[in-house]
Amino acid sequence: MRTRDARTSFEEFVLARSGSLLRTALLLTGQNRAEAEDLLQLALERAYRHWARVHAAGDPERYVRRILANASADRWRRLARRPEQPLPAGDAGPSTPDLSAEVAERDFLLRALAQLPPRQRAVMVLRYFDDMTEAEIADVLGCSVGTVKSQVARALARLRDATEPRATASRGAGG
Repeated sequence: MRTRDARTSFEEFVLARSGSLLRTALLLTGQNRAEAEDLLQLALERAYRHWARVHAAGDPERYVRRILANASADRWRRLARRPEQPLPAGDAGPSTPDLSAEVAERDFLLRALAQLPPRQRAVMVLRYFDDMTEAEIADVLGCSVGTVKSQVARALARLRDATEPRATASRGAGG
């Protein structure tokens, strides 16, 4: 692929897919926009360096998502370990649900997702936000399907534990 054609192809890819890739990066970084933008920039820069080969392989988005997941895991490994902190329990809210309740619930779930360990968060994001199969996730993360399944199970258990006090409070207030 000629340099000019490669650059045009890469620019078209970025224009078409950067929104979706940024969403994935946001989820991988726990909704930290600055870190997500840095992560996406790093992934796109790495993809650009090998664009002719990546584009010829036929699925550049999968390649960039793999870079995102791996770079996110690398970033978390470099950060100093900090102890997990439980999420504060939310109040029951108004008795009549409105749009603000849905926004609060989504925010709560996104914060709970951000509290997951990096590997579990990556598996959850790729599975439930990017609709990838367990086999695709295993391929992207370079692990077995069994590892993906166990990470999903552990992540779902943690999310259930984090949301259980909230669900109990909601049932108690509504009933």
